[in-house]
Amino acid sequence: MTVDLEGDFVVFIISMRINRWWKIHRWLPVAMAMPRMLKELYGKPESGFLGAESSLALVVQYWKTFEHLEAYAKDRNGAHYPAWKAFNTKMKSNGDVGIWHETYKIRAGEYECIYNNMPPYGLGKVGKLIPAAGRKESAADRLYKSRDL
Repeated sequence: MTVDLEGDFVVFIISMRINRWWKIHRWLPVAMAMPRMLKELYGKPESGFLGAESSLALVVQYWKTFEHLEAYAKDRNGAHYPAWKAFNTKMKSNGDVGIWHETYKIRAGEYECIYNNMPPYGLGKVGKLIPAAGRKESAADRLYKSRDL
């Protein structure tokens, strides 16, 4: 299977790195913040949040636009802002916990994915799953499908 998703979208990858495992009181609050944010986002479809996949300390999020993502990050009434403020106040440069994120703006048709023996997962939960057959059988054909439009 592959995915058909209309229009542009944003992929946001975020993670944390525990640099001092023995300081559980420092990194546990950081680790616990993301599940609260995801719960909030799944309950707010108007936010532009499309979905996410999590594994250990890595989260991949899908958004309608960068503007939606940025609005959530700056929303002082949302779960992100107080967590970000607490991180910057308590741990910004002490080295106990590291955080990183990457943001990618994906133009319509300029992505490729395949799912074999998988339930809907990742982009496959966000877009429409379709057979990866015929003109969508190879990675190159899936990636450059926008040439055919």
